Amino acid sequence: MLPIIVIVPLVQLIILAHAATMEMKLIKLFVVDKDMSSTSKKLINKFKGSSFFVINRTGFSVREAESAMLQNKTDAILHVPVNFEKRLYSENSSDIQLLIDAINGLKAGLINAYSSAVISGFNTEILKERGGNKSININLKRIRTHYSYWYNPELNFKLYIVPGILVILVSMIGLFLTALNIVREKESGTIEQINVTPIRKYQLLTGKLLPFWIIALFELGFGLVLAEILFDIPVEGNLLLLFSFAAIYLLVVLGIGLFISTVANTQQQVMFMVFFIMITFILMSGVFTPEESMPYWAQKVNLLNPFSYFMRVIRMVLLKGSGFKEVFNEFVSILIFGIVVLNLAIWRYRKIA
Repeated sequence: MLPIIVIVPLVQLIILAHAATMEMKLIKLFVVDKDMSSTSKKLINKFKGSSFFVINRTGFSVREAESAMLQNKTDAILHVPVNFEKRLYSENSSDIQLLIDAINGLKAGLINAYSSAVISGFNTEILKERGGNKSININLKRIRTHYSYWYNPELNFKLYIVPGILVILVSMIGLFLTALNIVREKESGTIEQINVTPIRKYQLLTGKLLPFWIIALFELGFGLVLAEILFDIPVEGNLLLLFSFAAIYLLVVLGIGLFISTVANTQQQVMFMVFFIMITFILMSGVFTPEESMPYWAQKVNLLNPFSYFMRVIRMVLLKGSGFKEVFNEFVSILIFGIVVLNLAIWRYRKIA
């Protein structure tokens, strides 16, 4: 158990924090420039200057570019048609074509957003150079947009993902270790010796739960220290509030593990059941994408997902500095969860020799 308790969270936190990111770098761009004008080169240089794109191939055939995309050698194709510059200056408008590999919808959306920003910047420069019409000139001079992003001003995705990873790691360790504990005793036969003692069911399960509850809280503290050292995660709120919520939340997670252990007879059964529950809870918890993007029915089903409550609370406390008033509803909900799950585990356990 020691490697699971100490080494696994350390390795996973370091790896997942860098791997599980919604940011994209080094997007492979195939440029098909049929105009070969100074304006088209200026547009291409805009993409070259972006930190998100790398122009890995150039050519004059869209069919060749599409073939490269089919072979997964490029992520997007920028097609600048003939007479692009001529039409731009004579008709005040011109077209370009952007083809994006959308086999991954999320990736395609990001590429489209990055590309649109580059093209918009290029368009603004052209308008400034040419002067445009009078109304456009006035707008360009008078409108100044200043963005201010609360709680994560630099849009550092690690500040968003690391707290979520901490929730997953703490939950996994608590759920796995608790579920495996009683089942391992079932397989070895030692559980029968405990069952013939006069100890009551709730006393037995409390003894099984308490050590892993302490270990999971230690893991949370250990993870927060690593997050501060390695990723400079801010702690804007009260850590006592966070650990108080975590203490109640862990009763729910450990209770689920205890319930699974009362149902399963082998460690293999436990692994399958925990895997099913963990995958469902994690994917619906909002760790990678916001809950608001889910369908309405999924958001209602997610009210039964304890992971989503802790996911919200840890981000609110660490990043926003939220107090007890702001997380009161989550406190009440998770407390009800804990009472129900623990009573269910005690009821389901059969203390028989």
